[in-house]
Amino acid sequence: MDKAKQYIAMIGGALGALLLFFQSLDLQIKWFNENTINSFMNFLTAAIPLGFALYGVYKNQYLVTKKAQEQEEVLKKNGLK
Repeated sequence: MDKAKQYIAMIGGALGALLLFFQSLDLQIKWFNENTINSFMNFLTAAIPLGFALYGVYKNQYLVTKKAQEQEEVLKKNGLK
């Protein structure tokens, strides 16, 4: 999870640098400002861990693949589930 936070910080830094570059060229993009960058960073900070959690739940389900279904049947047969 720390790596994900580092990547999010790098994305935010790159967007901030891009904003400063545009400002140095005197380009004003109305929707691209510090507030939108911060909002995007907050979204990524929430969405990426949610994605990891959903992926973990998906991978830990016994009914996803045929092999997992067979394993579940063996567990039930042996009284382990």
